[in-house]
Order: sequence, then C-alpha cells, then structure tokens
Amino acid sequence: MQEFDYIVVGAGSAGCVVADRLSADPRRSVLLIEAGGSDFRFWIKTPIGYGKSFFDPAVNWRFESLPDPGLGDRVVYVPRGKVLGGSSSINAMVYARGLPGDFDDWRDAGNPGWGWSDVEPVFRSFERRVAGDGSARGDGPLWVSDREAEYHPLKRHYLAAAREAGLPIVSDLGLTEAEGVGPYLINTRKGLRCSAADAFLRPAMKRPNLTVATGLIVDRIGFEGRRARTVECLIGGERRSYRARAEIVLSAGAVGSPAILQRSGVGPGALLAGLGVPVVHDAPGVGGHLQDHLGINYYYRATEPTLNAVLGTWPGRIAAGIRFLATRTGALSLSVNQMGGLVRSSPELARPDMQLYFNPLSYSTEIAGQRKLSKPDPWPGFILSFNACRPTSTGRIDIAGADPLAQPRIRPNYLSTDRDLADVLAGARLVARLQETRAMKALAAAITLFDPARASDEAIVEDFRKRSGSVFHLCGTCRMAPQAADGVVGPDLKVHGVEGLRIADTSIFPNVTSANTNAPAIMVGHKAAAMIAAG
Repeated sequence: MQEFDYIVVGAGSAGCVVADRLSADPRRSVLLIEAGGSDFRFWIKTPIGYGKSFFDPAVNWRFESLPDPGLGDRVVYVPRGKVLGGSSSINAMVYARGLPGDFDDWRDAGNPGWGWSDVEPVFRSFERRVAGDGSARGDGPLWVSDREAEYHPLKRHYLAAAREAGLPIVSDLGLTEAEGVGPYLINTRKGLRCSAADAFLRPAMKRPNLTVATGLIVDRIGFEGRRARTVECLIGGERRSYRARAEIVLSAGAVGSPAILQRSGVGPGALLAGLGVPVVHDAPGVGGHLQDHLGINYYYRATEPTLNAVLGTWPGRIAAGIRFLATRTGALSLSVNQMGGLVRSSPELARPDMQLYFNPLSYSTEIAGQRKLSKPDPWPGFILSFNACRPTSTGRIDIAGADPLAQPRIRPNYLSTDRDLADVLAGARLVARLQETRAMKALAAAITLFDPARASDEAIVEDFRKRSGSVFHLCGTCRMAPQAADGVVGPDLKVHGVEGLRIADTSIFPNVTSANTNAPAIMVGHKAAAMIAAG
C-alpha cells in the first residue's frame, strides 16, 4: 500500500488549491485523487464550451434530484464536474466573492476566523484582476478578467433599464463590497477558461512530491479506531488503497463529500445501520442542511440582433470559431452570463436579497432543463433572470446504499418556507420593474412564455414551480458549525468525532453565500491548507 503524508480526495475548486498549497513544502508528500480525467479538452478550454459540457458524461457526474414537492414533484438536474478542476472546469465562469455579511454570518454561526475581515485577505491573495487593456491588479494565479468591452451591445439597454429602475451601477462586480448591477467578471486567461486546475494544480503538478491519480472512484475512508488512515478506491474492477501518515482532506464537493463520509461510517447512525454500513461515528448532520440557489429565466424577443444570430446559425458559428481560433476573442471566449449583479428588491432591506442576470441570448424552445447554447431560439432573443440570494429552505443528500457507483438521494426541499415563497414574488416583481422601463420596452419586441408584470402572485409562484431550476450552487451538506448544532466540521475544518480528517469544499458552508460559489470554494481551499500547514 502506497503511503503519503496527505491525501486529498477530489481535484475540484478547493481540492486543486489544497494540493497546490500542501505540496509547496517539498518535505510533504501529497496524493490528489480525482474520479474524472484530464481537462485537456477543447470544450473545457473554450469558455462557451460549458454548453457542451452540461450533459457530457465524460466530464460530468450528471446527478439528478428526487422528485421535489416544492417544484410539483419535478426532478432537478444537478451537474457536477468529474474532471480535473471539478465544477470550475464546466461552470459559466462568473466570479463573485459574495457579500461581507455572508461571511460574518458564517463567523456568527459559531465559526471564529471566518468573518469578512478574516477571509477578504485570502481572496486577495489568489486573485489577479485583469482589465480589458491587459493591465493587472494583484499577482495571484487565478485570473479574474474584465471582458466588458467584448460583451454584446445589448448591454447598453440593460444598464439603462437598471438606472431607470433605480438600481446602482458598479464596474467591479465580484470584487466589490457594494451592491449593484454591471458586467460580470469571469475566470478566463487570454481568452481561455481559467479553472482551478489551470490556476493552481497545473503549476503544482511539476513538483515531484505531488502525485495526481485520475480515474479513481473513492469508495470509503478507512479508520483505525477513530482515526482516518486510508482511502479505498475503485478503478475498473480493481480496488486500490492509499495510506495517509498525517491527514486526509475530503474535497469531493457538496454531493460527493457527504456520500463518502456516509459510506465510511460517519453519518446518521440509523440510516447507515439500515444500509449495512458499520457506524464509526453517529453524525446526523452529514448530508443535512443542503442549500442551493433556485432561479428562473424570463424570455423576450428583441428588436435588434442578439447572440442568437451568432450561436444559432452556421455562418455565425463559423465566423465566431474562426475569430476565436485566430484571436481568442469573441462569443466563444466568453460566458453568456454577461450582465447582472446583487441588488435589493426593496430599498427598505438592509442588504441585497436578489442576484440578477442578463443574457443576450435566448433558448425558450429548449427541452426543459437542457441549456443547449448552440441551439438558441431562431429569432433575436434575450433573457432576464433572478435568484434569491439567501434561501432558507434546506434539504438532504444521503447514500442509497454502500455502492460507490450508485447515485446518492438528493432531496433539495426547494420552496419549503414562507420566506422563500415571498422571495419568489419579490424577485419576479423586480424583473417586472426592469421589463417595464422605457429602455427595456424599446428592446423587447415581445414577451414569450410568461409575463411577470401582468401576472397575479399565484400565477408567478405556479410558473416558478413549473420552470425554475438549480443555479448549481449546492452547499452546506457537511456544515461548519458546533457539534451541538449538528455541525459536521469545526472552524478548523476537522470532522467532529474523528481524527485525521478534514473537509474543504462547498459542503462546509454554514449557509449559502449571496452569489456564485466557486470563488468562496477556492477561498475555503486556501484556508484549509493554511490551517493544515500551521499544524
């Protein structure tokens, strides 16, 4: 059995960072285990390629939820990265730290050292803000690029509508502490995706003390008493075991980490016993407190050309492809989530409660839940979207059995609180405000599918239940909180009740942040590695 000082399970947004930081000390030997394979794929490196990766089983776990009562018993698609870089290799690349209050909430939930004043310097340490002219602020390895100059000309209508609706305009979305609407910053480097694998893992792989093993499905963590010692894996029909001299770090994500813990005997005792899994530590919180952002699109026909003309026609795609291959610019080098921001649906609120999106493309004729960016509507179209920043509904993720190849049982429990239903109405009415501005009326030739400005409260909620979907920000399933509050890890990210095991990924979030979760996941990886290095 091979031995390493540290074993990191999962080469996603946080795992790549943990492996990088731990292996920076040549005295440590580090093994990074990933179920997927190489990220050297055209549709991963090409930013717009996330539309192709959305259903690709070669790079995507393609999870599905159980029928969800809050959504009329619909099954929700849950894509997760199964490749080096994890979900940072298949996401829409929007970079957002979240708001200061998000992290102060983490600290106040019993987690000293996780407030905004603690985490803000960590974000700055790995960021490189790259302006449109190529100048950089910060020297971190993760490129956070301002691509506004290349965004579709429709952006002028959206900004004008936001001003007319009384929403503040900002130019530093994702890196600012202020609320507002503006162009989204994205993780691209010289026109290509800049994932966690690109920024952190690729340079680290040159070190002789870092071993990266791909194609390995982690079955379970092996314990000696209550100390985590081994990682048991499957590759093909073969079993492999690796031993950790110091610590094991789980970075398998909000779905993978609780599933591995439960298969290892750490989780709800009654559930595990019923599935024939020997209980190492009865921890009811493992798999609980699942949170996610739930969003909806409103579709419009436009009075002028949109990205539909580029991505929806062969001449448009050929021209965009030639431009991308020649210059690494244009539609293929960008995300379609181009404008938006964090705003308050009502001025009486103390902090932003809604995240907005504006996409200069539409796919209202899609099959529900399938975002085929290469097959937009055959007319000029655009999208206005929202999701509530801080949903209060919580669900669970549990294994269905001991088989590591079986999908876990994902119960999001969406819209199960009155607060979340109220947020649906607030968000829809906010979109209606934008829609009814002079600027947006000049752009919208017609409203397709649903008109939030002329619908009753009951109709808005019914439509939301029928058409909303995950924004793919799953978190909280190994929550950082005191053990008495059903927490799974403490502020040092050590798993309660056992030794030699930490978790570093979105599963430890005490509550979902206000915006996209990739940046906070990377921050968690940095914090975890620093705490391990400190001893």
